[in-house]
Amino acid sequence: MNFQQLRYAVALAEELNFGRAALREGVRQPPFSQQIAKLEEELGVRLFERTTRQVRLTPAGEAFVAEARASLTHAALAVETARRVGRGQAGRLVIGFVGSATNLTLPRVLRRFRARYPGVQVELRELPTAQQAEELRQGLLDVGLLHAPLAGPAAEVLTTQTVSRELLLAALPADHPLASRTSLPATALAGQPFVMFPRRYGPALHDRITSVARTAGFEPDVVQEAVQMQTIVGLVAAGIGVSIVPESVTRLRRRDVAFRPLAPPVRAVTLDLTWRTGDPNPMVGNFRSLFPPPHP
Repeated sequence: MNFQQLRYAVALAEELNFGRAALREGVRQPPFSQQIAKLEEELGVRLFERTTRQVRLTPAGEAFVAEARASLTHAALAVETARRVGRGQAGRLVIGFVGSATNLTLPRVLRRFRARYPGVQVELRELPTAQQAEELRQGLLDVGLLHAPLAGPAAEVLTTQTVSRELLLAALPADHPLASRTSLPATALAGQPFVMFPRRYGPALHDRITSVARTAGFEPDVVQEAVQMQTIVGLVAAGIGVSIVPESVTRLRRRDVAFRPLAPPVRAVTLDLTWRTGDPNPMVGNFRSLFPPPHP
């Protein structure tokens, strides 16, 4: 028994005429009739009663055709599902992201991705850069939004694409004496208590922030560590200290925190899209295609 025979049986049940059913299936009547007879012989029951004037279903035929329709429907669904997954239009995509990505880049791209690929289930995981890189290497994430460059074993198997560049800004409590200034030289932050994230969670961004301080002639006096940017900004608002953060963090729009440009401007903090080199997953390719090249 094969799917062709199932289609023939359903066609004959609906047409109740061998000639019309054969025409509907695009074959001549003799081969069509032979397939129906072969199916009945294999099943060991009559599916159709034939007379010179009409064709009608037997009780066994009615039961068989009902199941045949269901089987054909499931087969068509299986084919379509396989094709959709093969085109990256269905399945599950696990995305890692650093907190600052939610301020601009990630929401915009997710809206476009969901509109274009509604059949894809998206799982979002907020993780620091180092953990994203390791989970990408292990196959626990499909793509990541993090701060490159990467180091260690993960760097050897991952590809990164810069999707945005932004400035670094000073973050101060709103009532801080330096908050009255429109911009700050990095030297103005010397001697201030700092709130920062541990280097192991994002070496590239941590080193960039630290280099700003060292270029200005001081080492950040870190009095409190926090992993997420939102937490760092909240601790700055509480007066625990100051910080240096990516420009996108200003979209949090907190009245109790003052964000001030550094003078001269400190550029080249990047947000990078990352995936396993050579990953054949079409959903990864579809997601990547939604990111425009960043401005230089």
